[in-house]
Amino acid sequence: MTAFLRDAMTARLGRARVERYPGPFPQDELVRNLHGDFTPMMCGGISALLLQMLHPLALAGVWDHSHFRHDMVGRLRRTSDFIATTSFGTFDEAEAAIERVRRVHARVRGEAANGEPYAADDPALLTWVHVAEMSRFMAAHLRYRNPRLSRAEQDRYFFETACIAEALGARDVPDSAAAIDAYLEAQRPRLVCDARTREVVALLLAAPPRHLLLRPAGALFMRAGIDLLPRWAAAQLDLAMSMPTRRLVRAGIKSAMPMISRAVRSGAYRRALARYQAPS
Repeated sequence: MTAFLRDAMTARLGRARVERYPGPFPQDELVRNLHGDFTPMMCGGISALLLQMLHPLALAGVWDHSHFRHDMVGRLRRTSDFIATTSFGTFDEAEAAIERVRRVHARVRGEAANGEPYAADDPALLTWVHVAEMSRFMAAHLRYRNPRLSRAEQDRYFFETACIAEALGARDVPDSAAAIDAYLEAQRPRLVCDARTREVVALLLAAPPRHLLLRPAGALFMRAGIDLLPRWAAAQLDLAMSMPTRRLVRAGIKSAMPMISRAVRSGAYRRALARYQAPS
């Protein structure tokens, strides 16, 4: 097995870190705590996918090579499984997951609607997908769990999780809160919302949660994902929300979090977390 992740973490965090723990991230530390918090992660994941679809090359890969029209929830589930594995698994489990994704990416090639060629393993495109995810996960954590998380801790989260993107083949990954903000601002001129974008977004927002107990909260999750977008991204997607609506969504999520936590104890994400819990 190729040690993509071990190599990336050794380069970024040092060999002692890699040799000290059985998996990429220590138990009871920032990455595991943040990624193990189901409700913010669900809201952040929806927001990340909405943001990702503004990039014409990311959109083209989904449009040409996925079954999103029939299985949008499945796409979210596969992303959740990857995050659970790389966050909570052993190095061997995480490396296997990364190898699987790299093999899939190697086959995803084509041309965007404007004729621009794309490849899922393009380092710049991998960086975009990673930043969209990690930035929205952090935004959800700050909104719903710990708004007082220090800037230094936010920087540490982005620095450590950059290893996953680098193991997948990303390069020049922004690895601090300031670098993430600057990167997103720099990407804005190339982001597009067209008919394809709107179709994918509409299907995402209409997709029902697989867990029956979460279906009444499905619309609330989607609205929370929109609320977590940068304001300029929500406006570009024609998903702008008024401040009173935002307050209602935030209050709804916060009041529903205990119920949601109980409902998903036997769900796919919780099962994935339990499967990959390894003592550190």
